[in-house]
Amino acid sequence: MRRVVVIGATGHIGSYLVPRLVRAGYEVIALSRGERAPYHDEPEWQSVQRLTVDRDAEDAAGTFGARVAQLEPDAVVDLICFTPESARQLVDALRPTRPLLLHCGTIWVHGRAAGVPVTEDEPRTGYGEYGAGKVAAEALLLQDTGVPTVVLHPGHISGPGWPVINPAGNLDPDVWRRLATGEPLALPALGLGVLHHVHADDVAQAFEKALTRPDAVGSSFHVVAERAMTSRGLAAGAAAWFGREPVLELVEWAEFEKQAGPEHAGVTRDHIERSITADITRARTVLGYAPKYSALDALRESVTWLAANGHVDVKF
Repeated sequence: MRRVVVIGATGHIGSYLVPRLVRAGYEVIALSRGERAPYHDEPEWQSVQRLTVDRDAEDAAGTFGARVAQLEPDAVVDLICFTPESARQLVDALRPTRPLLLHCGTIWVHGRAAGVPVTEDEPRTGYGEYGAGKVAAEALLLQDTGVPTVVLHPGHISGPGWPVINPAGNLDPDVWRRLATGEPLALPALGLGVLHHVHADDVAQAFEKALTRPDAVGSSFHVVAERAMTSRGLAAGAAAWFGREPVLELVEWAEFEKQAGPEHAGVTRDHIERSITADITRARTVLGYAPKYSALDALRESVTWLAANGHVDVKF
């Protein structure tokens, strides 16, 4: 049995990945801050060794990499690395034993899309603290570090248990209510901003497959739904869940910011000014990645959970 250490094991991806790995016969050691349970209480968690680790504190103390190496993993899945400094500490500690390292990146290593679909070979133009940090971490890890590494870049991760990016490109729960009730919904950029969602279980699928694909080492892979969708396309799809057509107000930016408020409008801008359509040909070919969920399937599952738990005011 191969031993896999999963860092950030109770988060969006890990909640699906850990049970998958147990079912596949791996010995799993799950590292997390221990602040909450996994999003899904699967029976497989009973056979997982769970350790509470504050990565930020241990990174600052310079002890985190050694903590992971001492667990003697055959593979490490790092779902919560955001800076090159954090990545370097881990690979330095793993270098003597050379376990396989699977690193979670993001499609935001790409900045504003110039051509679509965007492939993994495009120059990295990610910006902002998050995007730039992920770019730098990937660049470090795909050098000859002495540790075999695969980098996976998910899109906007969706699934039951947490708020998800809506058709307006933000987290405002009222967007779902407006689409469900036929109230007008303001969209900027003619509703043509592009979003590329992915269900968390499809991301977990890709990580599981990457464990057994030696040809993947040294490469990065997009992990997203089959198709990206425009804001207006997502709005139409979501309204159809409730037997409606969306009532869209295609407005200039100033009016959208006024209606959405500066916080939600800022999140929208972050998403639609990138408008990334990520190509998954490499993931299909090398990993055997086959997304089960379309963007709308993933969002419907998310919104159904949000409604059932009182987070959005809609009725299916």
